[in-house]
Amino acid sequence: MKKLRVGVVGVGHIGSNHARIYSELPNAELVAILDIDLARADEIGAKYKAKAAASLNEFAGMVDAASIATPTSVHFPIARDLLAQGKHLLIEKPITEKTSDARDLAQVAAEKGLVLQVGHVERFNPVLNALEQRLTHPRFIEAHRLSPYPNRSKEIGVVLDLMIHDLEIILHLVNSTVETIDAVGVPVLSRGEDIANARLRFASGCIANVTSSRISPEKMRKIRVFQEDAYLSLDYQGQSGEIYRRVDGQIMREPVAIEKEEPLRQQLASFVDCALTGGQPRVSGSHSAAALELAVEITRRIAAN
Repeated sequence: MKKLRVGVVGVGHIGSNHARIYSELPNAELVAILDIDLARADEIGAKYKAKAAASLNEFAGMVDAASIATPTSVHFPIARDLLAQGKHLLIEKPITEKTSDARDLAQVAAEKGLVLQVGHVERFNPVLNALEQRLTHPRFIEAHRLSPYPNRSKEIGVVLDLMIHDLEIILHLVNSTVETIDAVGVPVLSRGEDIANARLRFASGCIANVTSSRISPEKMRKIRVFQEDAYLSLDYQGQSGEIYRRVDGQIMREPVAIEKEEPLRQQLASFVDCALTGGQPRVSGSHSAAALELAVEITRRIAAN
């Protein structure tokens, strides 16, 4: 079996999980780690039998593909350099800080025939597969994503940290142009907003109401989709769901059968497969750039309010 030589740039909480999973995938070989914290790079490299590289150029010379799990502020220069050296990339979300940079990376990857996938991990949650199988014409979508205050990603607001997951999914499900945006949010413990709500109206007539908070005492990741024939309620975190249908004038509830999986493992396995076969990633650079543009516009409106 041909194996893809992979590496991870940035091995904090998220990046270390990338390293763990790559080391376990049968068609991948984890060969390199790069982190500004050299002791951390050595630790993760030793744990998963990969070399801690001393520079980005040394790292690039060792790999065919890489995950970038650094702070968002340095995604663009690292990704631009690695794409220029012909490496397939999976970049954690948000893809970049600026939408122009996101479009630039997508264009470079397309010109070079490289895979550029972005870490919108919920697209690999089996809950979403269950939803897509039952989706017809969504009319109203409600999404809630709540979490306690994090020890990471504090340099960005909750829209770019958490809400962007739901925005990317909703753009995918509705597949229509956003016509109007109403958004509110407030900072509590950060410079950027820690709780936010956005109401989106699409050209198709669908309306989405999206709420995200990172100052909640509990975790919640749920989506509810209303369409003409049914109401679907799905829990990303619990990987469970139920569907309500009208049958003979009565509302009938039935559980949605979902085979539980680790979404991050599915995401990285898909990335490796795309890099080996030339397949199209489920969340491309262009898809992520569209979600980023929407998230940035929501953030701008929150600031204006």
